[in-house]
Amino acid sequence: MAVTSEPRAQEGGAAPRHRSATRSLLRLWPYVRPVRARLFGAAGVAVVASCMGLVIPLVLKWMVDGPVAHRDPGGVWLGGALLLALGTAEAALFGLRRWLVGRPLASVEAAMRADLYRHLQRLPVSFHDRWASGQLLSRATTDLMLLRMFLAFPLTFLVVNGVTILAGFAILLSQEWTLGLVLVIPAVPLVILCSLFETRYATVARTVQDQTGDLTTVVEEGVLGVRIVKGFGRHRSQARAFRALSEQVRSTELHKARLLATLWALIMTLPELAIGAALVLGTVRVADGDLSAGTLVAFLSTALTLRWPVESLGFLLAMSQDAATATDRYFDVMDAEPATAADRLRAAPSRERGQEQEGEGGQEQEGERGQEQESDGGQEQEGEGGLRFEGVEFAYADAPPDEPPVLRGVDLHIRPGETMALVGATGSGKTTLTALVPRLHEVTRGRITLDGRDITALAREELRALVAVAFEEPTLFSATAGENVLMGAADAGTEELLRALKVAQADFVHALPEGTDTEVGEQGLSLSGGQRQRLALARAVVGGPRFLVLDDPLSALDVHTEALVEAALRRVLASTTALVVAHRPSTVLLADRVALLSGGRIAAVGTHQRLLRESAEYRSLMSGQEAEEGERSP
Repeated sequence: MAVTSEPRAQEGGAAPRHRSATRSLLRLWPYVRPVRARLFGAAGVAVVASCMGLVIPLVLKWMVDGPVAHRDPGGVWLGGALLLALGTAEAALFGLRRWLVGRPLASVEAAMRADLYRHLQRLPVSFHDRWASGQLLSRATTDLMLLRMFLAFPLTFLVVNGVTILAGFAILLSQEWTLGLVLVIPAVPLVILCSLFETRYATVARTVQDQTGDLTTVVEEGVLGVRIVKGFGRHRSQARAFRALSEQVRSTELHKARLLATLWALIMTLPELAIGAALVLGTVRVADGDLSAGTLVAFLSTALTLRWPVESLGFLLAMSQDAATATDRYFDVMDAEPATAADRLRAAPSRERGQEQEGEGGQEQEGERGQEQESDGGQEQEGEGGLRFEGVEFAYADAPPDEPPVLRGVDLHIRPGETMALVGATGSGKTTLTALVPRLHEVTRGRITLDGRDITALAREELRALVAVAFEEPTLFSATAGENVLMGAADAGTEELLRALKVAQADFVHALPEGTDTEVGEQGLSLSGGQRQRLALARAVVGGPRFLVLDDPLSALDVHTEALVEAALRRVLASTTALVVAHRPSTVLLADRVALLSGGRIAAVGTHQRLLRESAEYRSLMSGQEAEEGERSP
């Protein structure tokens, strides 16, 4: 999959300068809303469990100042039992919290992944041309895993630890406010450190996640292209490229670890120093008789209980930043809109301009069309039926502004039941033109109609039920041979499957180990190129489509097989309206008429023999014995 500079600028490697982690994470709310009751319940349970831990120092204070000071064994046993009960209840509540969030968050992750996959299917081909597949794959796997982990642990404990810290400091200040102030003072530098850390860590987190996506792309391409790598002996250079990218990821991960280690060291050091200072000051006051031993024990126990919530802020903030970055990356894709309404709006003015031009100075074009109709036998082209291109222009979204469109003012009418061959030099836009019919790309200007209906007014499901396609580069899926063919028609059965295989001369399927139930492997690489192409052709014709678009579907076949396929295909073409991209005379002869595409425009339309006589460019494209015979014909 091609990767251009545009997605790299978008995917960046750096977080947006003014990005707010909170604002990014709030975008998850629509997915969290259905399970909010259990999440809030889990957070409440965790808060209760954490606050139970703060009760333990108060029990210790009672034991030290009461039963221990008065040498009361019964009171000590009672206090021990109470501590055991509190510890057991705390553990049980934390276990309940995990149970509450486990299943709902798995469903949140599944829903987000399903939405992402569904959205990727709706996005135009131009989007997939610009984005590396590894970047999309990492968003569907690694990023969503980070989000599930964030919702399960950091999100809850940012709330729980915040409540615990506030409640704990309230208890400390109520027990002995002077010692409490000693522990509160370090909070100011901690807040400043966390703010600085958030900004720097966000940038590094985005970089490493983008680099991981690039690494995924390299691995995927190396696996899918292993035959090329081995065939050209490029395994060492591929390994070097992989190693270089791995080193980039490692370096960025180490930088991220250093940032986290620095923050964590400061977060741990400042509270420890404060606890040490409180211990010294409290011990002096106990010795002076200003403070009871039980109060000091309770104070220090509370302070130690708060140490974990304070120290955990470092990695909780880090995981929150990772999750915010993953959220941004996820919505980078989800925010990409399928090119529909906007393109229609752009197309509308051009159609009006086209009508204007036709009214003002289009008489010459009308004359040319009239001559063409006459030379083709006087057949009428004025009907609305069939497949019609009207002033169609197309330019790729990422093309430079000064670059001319790939297609410029294409006017072509394929009559109902007619087969039109599309011929042109390499790079003339033939494949692009065929991709516009099923709306794999959206026209920039003009319109395309099927039996008089603008394809932009049709739902994509309806359009693609009417139009079947087969491409020069066939794509098969990790499924059985039969399943790959039946993807061409949802309601087709065994009878239609066998007929399609016969038309495409794909009877080799029956000789496979399990016949049509044989798994063809990833991308069908267990089959030859010609076999894959024949299965793709069978997939196109299995549903008896009303319109058929074939992009040189026989290029990988040998001469004998090609002749057999063409003979069977003629029967299919007789009952459908077809546009066939052709490069060889044998394929052209399947068509009723031929359209020559040159310079982004339709340069000529006519029968094969007529174009051989009248068009030097066409003769050059069809050069060989066929062209020589055409020149000698009267």
